[in-house]
Amino acid sequence: METGYQRGKIQDESMHYEHRKHDGSLPLIGVNTFLNPEPEAQLQIELARSTETEKQSQIDRLAAFKSKNAEHSIEALEQLRRAAINNENVFEELMDAVRYCSLGQITDTFFEVGGQYRRNM
Repeated sequence: METGYQRGKIQDESMHYEHRKHDGSLPLIGVNTFLNPEPEAQLQIELARSTETEKQSQIDRLAAFKSKNAEHSIEALEQLRRAAINNENVFEELMDAVRYCSLGQITDTFFEVGGQYRRNM
């Protein structure tokens, strides 16, 4: 146990299984044995960019939404914050918060409570 023999053996067996699965020496129905006789053609999708007018329209609508719901959003975000801190199910509070708060406001509230993931490079 102290030498990690079992863990190493499990890892070795797992690697052996994965290699056999990928090189085809271990055929698994539905995973690596089916080849579509008529493969679908590759779709070329053109990226659509918003115009400056569309961008500004979205920004204006967001500002209007926030100002219209400013009073309700404070309470909704506080209830969401409280539920998260108390380790309660936040789904019900989320369903209420989306009526009055933007995605950014909700995300910021979760970041305040639980922190934000930062990948070490």
